[in-house]
Amino acid sequence: MSSHSVRVWDLPTRIFHWALAACVAGAYISVKVGGLWMDWHVRFGLAVLALLIFRLVWGFAGPRYARFGQFVRGPSTVFAYLRGKVPHTLGHNPLGACSVIALLLVLGVQAGSGLFANDDIITTGPLAYLDDTWSARLTALHNLNEWPIIVLVAMHVAAIFWYQFRRRQNLIGPMVTGDTMLRDEEIGALDPAQAHARDNLWLRLAALVLLLAISAGVWWLTTLEPVGDYSFM
Repeated sequence: MSSHSVRVWDLPTRIFHWALAACVAGAYISVKVGGLWMDWHVRFGLAVLALLIFRLVWGFAGPRYARFGQFVRGPSTVFAYLRGKVPHTLGHNPLGACSVIALLLVLGVQAGSGLFANDDIITTGPLAYLDDTWSARLTALHNLNEWPIIVLVAMHVAAIFWYQFRRRQNLIGPMVTGDTMLRDEEIGALDPAQAHARDNLWLRLAALVLLLAISAGVWWLTTLEPVGDYSFM
């Protein structure tokens, strides 16, 4: 029985994945420590916002397995997958796609509300000055949304371990190397040469330019605050 190595995750998608995980963890830890660590909380929050915008664009302009159109499916497909009636797929499976979209949504709410958040002490979002009433509402949402993030991250990690030890499917390795191994019966009539995701130098340079442009835009938001500090989680 032979197997084939297929490039599934391009380098920009992999960097996004691990950078987002690191920034979310950093934002959570720094806000719990508080004090002077709130400066780092702000930086991590801004980075999360930039990364999420990048992933949104990359979900339409990136290689095939990074595109939302490739892995986002309707409820019927998800239920069919749970019943074992959906064949092996490259990239995110239908259930994993739900997890990805849910995480992007709650993190987007967190980063977006953080722009308007205000702790009434020394830390305010760069857009909190626009409207005190909305700032108070979005601050409450910002604080409340912490728990959905914790729950979804815990479920995401648990799913990774479940696939690893119960289904013998390594999800971490491909997100590190970019490649996954497919057996003959899994790849079927698919030509391995045609299955690879595009991951060349030009694509990586385009992703870098995109991320730098988005980061500049996020930084510009912080210059709108007439008086100093802001927070993100």
